[in-house]
Amino acid sequence: MSATQLFEAVDTYINSLFAADDEILSRAVERARKAGLPEIQVSSGQGKLIYLLAKMIGAKRILEIGTLGGYSTVWLGRALPKDGELISVELDAAHAAVARETVKDAGLSEKVEIVEGRGLDEMRALEPSFDLVFLDANKDGYPAYLKQAKRLLRKGGLIVADNVVREGAVLEPSQVDPNAIGAAAFNQALASDPDLEAIVLQQVGIKGHDGLAIARVKD
Repeated sequence: MSATQLFEAVDTYINSLFAADDEILSRAVERARKAGLPEIQVSSGQGKLIYLLAKMIGAKRILEIGTLGGYSTVWLGRALPKDGELISVELDAAHAAVARETVKDAGLSEKVEIVEGRGLDEMRALEPSFDLVFLDANKDGYPAYLKQAKRLLRKGGLIVADNVVREGAVLEPSQVDPNAIGAAAFNQALASDPDLEAIVLQQVGIKGHDGLAIARVKD
C-alpha cells in the first residue's frame, strides 16, 4: 500500500467512525453530482470538524462564502441553535439553486439563507455580529475576504478557511497560479495579524493534500 493509499484508507476509517453521511448528506452529494457541479465539497470529516468548531463556540450567526451544492452548509446549519442564522453566499446561480434544494431537504430553510452574489460585495454590505465565517470560495480572494471577516466577527469569533495548502504550492506560489498566490498571502496575513490567533492544519486523505486554516479573533 502506498502512502497515498494509506492516507486515504485512514481518512475513510475515521469518517466511517465519526462522520458517516446520513441520507440527507448522501442525497446532497448525489444531487450536486447529477447537476454537474464540481465534486470539490468538503469531506464528511471536514464537515464534522467545522460543525464541531461552530458548536464549541456556541455560534448563533454564521457566514459562509462559497456554497457550491450546500453540503458544508448543511453541516454548519445543523450546528446552529433553534434561533440561529446562516447566510451562505454563492456566485453561481445554478449552484445556488441546487443548494437551496439541499437546504430544504435538510429542514434548514428557516435558519439558512442562500444569497446569490459576489462574496466580497455581500460581505461589505453586512453588519458585524457573526460568530464564525467559513471561507471556501476563490482562493485569490481570500486576503480580501479576511479583512471583511475580521470586521464582521465578534471577539472570540472564528475564521475557518479551506484549501490553504494547495498540495504544497503555497511554499513557492507560481505567478501563474492565482489560487496558490492568494492562499499564501492569506496564510501570511493570518500569521502576522496581531488581532488573530491562528494555525493551519495540513490535511491528507480522500480530498488529496491540502489544509484548513483556523483563526480566532482575540478578546
